[in-house]
Amino acid sequence: MPHSTELILEIFAQRAQTSEGKLQVELARLEHLSTRLVRGWTHLERQRGGLGKTGGPGETQLELDRRYIATRVKTLKGKLQQLQKQRTVQRRGRVRRDVLSVSIVGYTNAGKSTLFNALAGARAYEADQLFATLDTTTRKLFLPRAGPVVVSDTVGFIRDLPHTLVAAFRATLEETVRADLLLHVVDASSPARDAQAAEVDKVLAEIGAEEAPRITVWNKIDATALAPGVERDQYGRISRVYVSARTGAGLEALRGAIAEFGAARATERKPSKESISF
Repeated sequence: MPHSTELILEIFAQRAQTSEGKLQVELARLEHLSTRLVRGWTHLERQRGGLGKTGGPGETQLELDRRYIATRVKTLKGKLQQLQKQRTVQRRGRVRRDVLSVSIVGYTNAGKSTLFNALAGARAYEADQLFATLDTTTRKLFLPRAGPVVVSDTVGFIRDLPHTLVAAFRATLEETVRADLLLHVVDASSPARDAQAAEVDKVLAEIGAEEAPRITVWNKIDATALAPGVERDQYGRISRVYVSARTGAGLEALRGAIAEFGAARATERKPSKESISF
């Protein structure tokens, strides 16, 4: 059964930690509210709180509420655009320094934050619940052969994520779109793992990240009969890694997979001698 937009927004509101996350939550709430304003105005009257209270002659409360929401949405979008510009500047700096960027994505509760903490030695919040992570958390680490790597943990995806939420959280999800490599974390112990992985692919397509290079990480193998290890595709590239972020099994293989990707990327970006003209 799909989660209701109201429930998702409530969870988002509770979990947002950074100023950007809080702005995105408020924007998503207002945009959702505006779609329900006409048919739900009598109900909204009781919870309106800070919405507009005064206006010109003949202006109804519904019109006041609409105007307030439109003004506030415009303000929030402006603030988020400024944060997006800062993010773009930071990303260009990483490109100039040739830093490999990796984003961890996956269905909610797949163990992304546990994996992030294990890889980056960070302390991102992790819990067995919906949307334990909301704000993108980023850390830098160094891997032999790959050099400096920036790893980002992202919000978990769910089935039937409302389009208004995908749009409202685009600034956070943009880290995913721009990453050099995606680590798609799948809960190997979940009976619904294939359906959950498909939902993640669907959301990645919606935000324009379907073509991004990726490695599938089957996590929580300690709760299954699976052994740590790697699988390669027909071209010899690592396509899947089996790990347990909780116990650490398979993490060295995953670090090696990231380093292998980074080394191959660096080789591809170096101009060949034949292409240099004098």
